[in-house]
Amino acid sequence: MTGAAATAAVATTSVALATDARAASADGLALPVPQQPVSLAAPRQNWPKVGGDLGNKNYSTLTGIDRRNITELGGAWHTNLEGGDTSQGQQSTVVAQNGVLYVQTTQQNVFAVNGRTGSVLWKTGVGTSRTNMRGVAVGGGLVFSASGANILYALDQATGKVAWQTQLMNEGTGGGDTGGCGPDGECGGTVGTLAGAVVYWDGLIYVGMQGSTAGARGRSYALDAKTGKVVWTFWSCPGTGEYGNDTWAGDSWQTGGAVCWLHPAVDPDTSTVYWAFGNPYPRTDGSSREGTNLFANCLLALDAKTGKRKWHFQSVHHDIWDYDNVMSPLLLDLRIKNKTRKTVVYGSKVGMFYILDRHTGEGIHGIEERPVPQQAEQLTWPTQPYPGGEPFVPASFPTPENTTRPVPFYPNGGRFTPFWDRATIVYPGAGGGADWGAYSFSESTGYIYAGYGLINSSYSNTHGGRVNTARPLGQYNSGGFAAIDPRTNTVVWRRDHPTALSHGTGFLSTAGRLLFRGSLDGVLSALDDATGEELWTFQCGAGANTCPVSYEIDGEQYIAILAGGNGLPYPDIPKGDHLWAFKRGGKVAPAPTPKPPNPRNDITTTPVAGASVSNTITLGRTWSSTTKAPSTTENLVSTGAVAPQSLTVPIGTTVTFLNPSANAQAHGAVSFFENEFDSGQLMPGESFTHTFAKAGEYFFNDPEYPQATGKIVVG
Repeated sequence: MTGAAATAAVATTSVALATDARAASADGLALPVPQQPVSLAAPRQNWPKVGGDLGNKNYSTLTGIDRRNITELGGAWHTNLEGGDTSQGQQSTVVAQNGVLYVQTTQQNVFAVNGRTGSVLWKTGVGTSRTNMRGVAVGGGLVFSASGANILYALDQATGKVAWQTQLMNEGTGGGDTGGCGPDGECGGTVGTLAGAVVYWDGLIYVGMQGSTAGARGRSYALDAKTGKVVWTFWSCPGTGEYGNDTWAGDSWQTGGAVCWLHPAVDPDTSTVYWAFGNPYPRTDGSSREGTNLFANCLLALDAKTGKRKWHFQSVHHDIWDYDNVMSPLLLDLRIKNKTRKTVVYGSKVGMFYILDRHTGEGIHGIEERPVPQQAEQLTWPTQPYPGGEPFVPASFPTPENTTRPVPFYPNGGRFTPFWDRATIVYPGAGGGADWGAYSFSESTGYIYAGYGLINSSYSNTHGGRVNTARPLGQYNSGGFAAIDPRTNTVVWRRDHPTALSHGTGFLSTAGRLLFRGSLDGVLSALDDATGEELWTFQCGAGANTCPVSYEIDGEQYIAILAGGNGLPYPDIPKGDHLWAFKRGGKVAPAPTPKPPNPRNDITTTPVAGASVSNTITLGRTWSSTTKAPSTTENLVSTGAVAPQSLTVPIGTTVTFLNPSANAQAHGAVSFFENEFDSGQLMPGESFTHTFAKAGEYFFNDPEYPQATGKIVVG
């Protein structure tokens, strides 16, 4: 479904798989790789934007570090940008130009750092209001960044002094945004906030925004780089009389979300910006917004100079799963059926790539509209688009052998499983699939490299459309990464990983035939780009889940990464402000190994000593931190409707699970995964006891209302 066809009426098309066989090569790679357009490339010694080049390939043509000498790689230098602050995570990717690195911290400071020594050349604060800026842009002697106060800044590249600043997001929202931050880190204000990396091209800068979790109306901006004047604004929820407005019921477009919180790609040859727009609002409740909801869940091709829509592709119609597929698109020239095709690659959370013709938006490998399960209350759309090829994220669900196994007693299912008012587990979850990791396309192998998370989500509409249990408590999370042949949209190989690689974790491929990847435990790895075999590792001291970059000074190649742990998908990812650079012969030692993130979605409420509550857990009630006692009314929706939610007891303690006589409903307590105890159904006034004979952590939930989950720590 592309172009004008992506409206409320969706035509069914057939899948047309590419049939050409893999070209023979010594390594069995996806060769030949056509010469990529020079217009998209960046100077080989620089990394002038997030994504490396205008097509976001995250590929370096430098060859000074390769598979033969990778064991010589060591720390060239290390800098704590914020004095060793561990209170904030970091999401910004480094930009490098002429031997200087530019990076913005979550603390809202922009730094220029000597790329040879790590010394700070200048530091400029851009406010105190937090937002998820993921990288600066450099162009015309200026460094461009944004603040959480929705001010876009141009800083003098040599001094860091403010050259100009422009207030954005002041056009009005078309509806109410109540603020707050969602589980994916999206922070709202009265109109949402600027977000993503800034992109510079041909005298213009492009920046997007976040806030769909609270009903902001999405928009993207292009500004004059010299003056800061807004050149155009594209509103992603079309207003009355505009193309696509009829895909929203009534005035639902006014608070429709569809924000663009990652940076776009730019094709200079056609003066086109390719931008991915996010999910509609309300995020999990489709009952008030009948229709396909354009341009939510869409890749847009926009005229780079005017913002006029050229074409669009909607990957999820009438989304209720938070499957927004917001990624920074890849622009690739591919050799398919003996013909060079100009493509744009899009898709993330659903774990499938949609490989589209850059000029028309048509599926290179075909797009098939398949019937999907329906839910009348949600006004679900009857079909969803599937690209030719195969998913790059493992599709099995549920699987007891890995972390996709669901927490018991929830209704559950795979991609596009509907739900209404009962919490339902769906895989891939919104935090799984590939989410907003940075992908890489290697001109050496012809592969796309993508990380992913094996993470379930659980949704209901108990709270007016807001996520109820976005990630079920007690579930395990893990991940992996894959090499994909884009000529056929098929997986070449996959590699498991103990942590999710779906939130910001980036891949850098190089002409030295290496693949660099960080992980949430702080480890930066270099891999063989043909096989994924690990060749070198280095401990960075905090979650290494931004994208590594490469640059060159006086003929010497460096690798750099900001390791700060962005806090997703685990709240206990080690955080920090570690800016690292590496070179052959580097002597700076690795950082101390931090405590690894808990692979389980833990309960983080303050533990209560069992003796203080007579070793009793009250079911169907929440815990009051003020009265230090269970609430006086029954609760059927909270994840904390077991009181206390976290209990600590010594070995040998007998714990009582009580359904108070004042409750109206049956409840229970069943240990899951550890299978330690099962109360069965307890009617009001009934109780169950269990004696814990060995140390451990025991998660349990209520089989009647499974989102209510607790933990008993025995030791």
